[in-house]
Amino acid sequence: QVQLVESGGGLVQTGGSLRLSCAASGRTFRIYNMGWFRQAPGKEREFVAAISWSGGSTDYADSVKGRFTISRDNAKNTVYLQMNSLKPEDTAVYYCAVARSPFAEVPNTEAKFGSWGQGTQVTVSS
Repeated sequence: QVQLVESGGGLVQTGGSLRLSCAASGRTFRIYNMGWFRQAPGKEREFVAAISWSGGSTDYADSVKGRFTISRDNAKNTVYLQMNSLKPEDTAVYYCAVARSPFAEVPNTEAKFGSWGQGTQVTVSS
C-alpha cells in the first residue's frame, strides 16, 4: 500500500503561482504513473494532470493547459505540480494519486488511480 502526502497549498492572488509536492512511500514509486486531481466546493473531483512512470509523457485537463506543469523526481519519490497564472476557478483541494497498474498508459480518469493523498487546499483570491 502506497502512502501519499501532499504539501505546498495555500492562499495566492490571481495571477500568482504555487508549487505542489506529493511525497510517496511504501511501493516502487518509479514504475507507476502519477496524477493530480482537484475538488472545488460543491463539485465533483476532476482530473488536472498526469505523468508517466518515466516522466516522458504527460496529460493535462484543457482548463490548465499552458498554465500548469506536472513533473516527477523518481530519486526523491516525489511528484510536483507547478501552477502558474492562477485563477479564482482554480480554488480547490488538490489530491495526488498513484495509478493502479505499473507501466501502463498515462491515465486521466479517477477509476484508474488506486491510492490517494489527503489533499492540500489551494485558494486563489480575486
